[in-house]
Amino acid sequence: MRDMLEGGRLDVLTGDYLAELTMLILGKDTLKDPTTGYAKTFLRQVADCLDLALQRDVKIVSNAGGLNPAGLAAAIEALGTRAKVAYVDGDDLRGRLDSHPDALTANAYLGAFGIAHALDAGADIVVTGRVTDASVVVGPAIAHHGWKRDSYDELAGAVVAGHVIECGTQATGGNFSGFLTMSPQARARPLGFPVAEIAVDGSSIITKQDETGGTVTVDTVTAQLLYEIQGPLYLGPDVTTDLTSIRLSEVGIDRVAISGVTGTPPPATLKVAVNSLGGYRNSAEFVLTGPDIDAKAAWLRDQLDAELPIGPDYTWSTYRIPAPDSPTEEGAACILRLSARAADADAVGRALTAPAIELALASYPGFHVTAPPGRPSPFGIYKAAYVRRDRAPETVHLPDGSTYEVPSPLDYAEASRTSAEASRTSAETSRASAETSRAASGVTTRPTGATPRPTGPTPRPTGATPRRALGELVYARSGDKGGDANLGLWAPQWRPDAVVEWLLDTVTPEWVRALLPEAEDLAIDITPLPHLRGVNIVIHDLLGEGVAASTRFDPQAKGLGEWARSRIVEVPAELSPEELL
Repeated sequence: MRDMLEGGRLDVLTGDYLAELTMLILGKDTLKDPTTGYAKTFLRQVADCLDLALQRDVKIVSNAGGLNPAGLAAAIEALGTRAKVAYVDGDDLRGRLDSHPDALTANAYLGAFGIAHALDAGADIVVTGRVTDASVVVGPAIAHHGWKRDSYDELAGAVVAGHVIECGTQATGGNFSGFLTMSPQARARPLGFPVAEIAVDGSSIITKQDETGGTVTVDTVTAQLLYEIQGPLYLGPDVTTDLTSIRLSEVGIDRVAISGVTGTPPPATLKVAVNSLGGYRNSAEFVLTGPDIDAKAAWLRDQLDAELPIGPDYTWSTYRIPAPDSPTEEGAACILRLSARAADADAVGRALTAPAIELALASYPGFHVTAPPGRPSPFGIYKAAYVRRDRAPETVHLPDGSTYEVPSPLDYAEASRTSAEASRTSAETSRASAETSRAASGVTTRPTGATPRPTGPTPRPTGATPRRALGELVYARSGDKGGDANLGLWAPQWRPDAVVEWLLDTVTPEWVRALLPEAEDLAIDITPLPHLRGVNIVIHDLLGEGVAASTRFDPQAKGLGEWARSRIVEVPAELSPEELL
């Protein structure tokens, strides 16, 4: 926070603190102490920097209030500064959600107009509960430009800007497949946080402060745009944003313009993030070394299957055979992980660890584990629900002690449908609209009236077909949305349009299942995004019941994109990297 305040001119400093997992953590905190439930890190930073923000006339907006925005606002006021503090609540539906009466947390995703009202009323700092990630950016833009409830295109543009900067340095080179294209100087310094300059028409420029590391390019911005989205329509409490309308262009060094974004009325319902306590889990990691790895793993599994209690949900990890003739012992070894979940802690305590350790002298040669047996730990389950807007009245608590209830939007998009239904339908209809968009963008080389995009693997030219790592042609970004994994693939700006065309024609659910065998039996949605030179892929249920419950090796799918890029695929000869040089 101090780096941003000292790094250059700002009007508003925003912070998104509420990942799905964070809400579960805050919920557990309130079980121990009901006066907590907000992000203490934010409070420490505010204590250090609020005077500086006031001196520089920089407003601060954050959703760090979590489950207790009133408590966070009171803690900020107790710092003794002259800051005018406002907070927004109304999102907390614990005990009021019929479908999840015992939820640990249940928070509706509120919008940006409450934040805007607080700023209009003179607040220096606004803290909220569960507003959408982008709302902390959209709210200040509404207040500054005077947008109305039906300024849908402008709101949509600000939502896109907010989505780009909400994860900080992921827009400036962090978690970026093309990191090797960044200069050594850009990688040597701490990456700068992104800055959004939002115009009155909703267009924006994404940049960063001078003398910071990282870079801002169309590709770094694309990476973040494709992060954790689920279809062509980005459904929010204030506006539905058409992601296929986004246009990106570089307008200077570390300056990328976002334009053309269109919006329509929001859905009639609000999404609710629900976290519940799911039970307890534990694990043991066995090291397999040297030859006969498969036989060693099979013997261990047979031995434990005979001893482990019936009841818990057991999961064995996959493993990779080590390279032969390794010069180090570590290089000759791999890990086999046993994970267990149960409602009762005792079922995954000594009942799990004792049989595992008792085999130390009675199993495969070289038996050892990575760590001593651990104690069971509780896990949470994430679910999404949907409620009518009147179930979550958004209330602004102003610095003068008065309150203001935010009115609902003027219109709704097909009010009889829920956000989830709209999202599913948008995925089914996206291909036809994408074909029109591709023709308008000049990406497609298919003549009018040609055969539509195939639903199966693309026919290949006769003769030998090169096989290459997918990452030689495309970049990727991946993440989680509850139990679903999101994977964005796009052709870098320096690749010709032919790569984009190949990607749009090739990526089908069947192709993804072949690329990522873990998804073989799962539902997959594909959204073509030709103006972003790529596609978005949603793999449903890959992460089970969400990060807090998943026993998967990578429970948030952070490395899924890089795994995909490492996979070998067939490409037309004319698109082999050698031909593209």
